[in-house]
Amino acid sequence: MQPLAQPVTNLIEAFSRLPGIGPKTASRLAYFLLRSDPEIALSLAQALQELKERTLFCSVCHNIADQDPCAICQDPQRDQGLICVVEEPLDVQAVERTRAFHGVYHVLHGAISPMEGVGPDELKIRELLQRIQEAASSEDRLPIREVVLATNPNLEGEATAMYLAQLLKPLGVRVTRLARGLPTGGDLEYADEVTLSNALAGRSEM
Repeated sequence: MQPLAQPVTNLIEAFSRLPGIGPKTASRLAYFLLRSDPEIALSLAQALQELKERTLFCSVCHNIADQDPCAICQDPQRDQGLICVVEEPLDVQAVERTRAFHGVYHVLHGAISPMEGVGPDELKIRELLQRIQEAASSEDRLPIREVVLATNPNLEGEATAMYLAQLLKPLGVRVTRLARGLPTGGDLEYADEVTLSNALAGRSEM
């Protein structure tokens, strides 16, 4: 069997390291790029380079952005006293698609999962508490009056929401949870706009 050219092998191995891509899919992607117009491969390479060079995490909400603070945190039309807490940056996009939420966000970058070795210290929980406390003591910023816990409706998401509720209630903020319009065990990013809008409208006290 003739060995593959080393650049092809390298690309297949690189694709295989991405989540959800196995060896067969990685091979198909590599051969597609090999046979396609050079501009497709070059534009992909440029997009990957710009991804690493021009994106950052907002120092306020920890969402992916190209400026700091991000556009949502800087938007004067957003309700700065209403924070929606989500697990991942993709969840921000899911909520934004509903056009039903006009507050700001806080991205945890995961959920509490002892089985995977993810505890509270690995998430942006400390930063959330600090954000609320600083807003309460600042003369220039509105205090946070409500925190919407929009973690995924699965075991890890529920555990994270319960943990956050216990920490947040002593701070004097209203803590709500998305309504059960979302399917248990599902991921927020896959919910349709109508279901997510109803869940936001029907959020309940924790």
